[in-house]
Amino acid sequence: MKRYAWIAALVFALDRVSKLAAERMAGPVELWPGVLRLRCVRNTGMAFSLLSGRSALLGVLSAALIAGGLLLLRRYWLGPLSRAGAMLALGGALGNLADRLLLGYVTDMVEITLFRFAVFNLADAALTVGMILLGISILFRPQEWERI
Repeated sequence: MKRYAWIAALVFALDRVSKLAAERMAGPVELWPGVLRLRCVRNTGMAFSLLSGRSALLGVLSAALIAGGLLLLRRYWLGPLSRAGAMLALGGALGNLADRLLLGYVTDMVEITLFRFAVFNLADAALTVGMILLGISILFRPQEWERI
């Protein structure tokens, strides 16, 4: 998996830069009117603002899930799709964990205005895509999950 670590590092770096840029925005920016805009939101909870105000608890849970996930994945030889998914998820999880530990909240900025949806960030998107890739590999490419 070390060969794929650059993916996690890139996601983490891009997430940090995007969050710093969002914090400096003067106000909402319409990217695609009626569909997509950037709007800086400080989220002290998790997805859909669940457990709002409990950043310390969410930080501990996030760290435990990251560590547990890495320990679990060490038991398997992962193929390319699985490794890419794992590194996307890791980069996203570390990006949001850094926010929780350093700031006490997660900076979200991507808002879909076409329909009501949560405001999210690059880390959330990478984590979601990574988990989808892991799910696809488990369901349709089980040969990528060879037990060591």
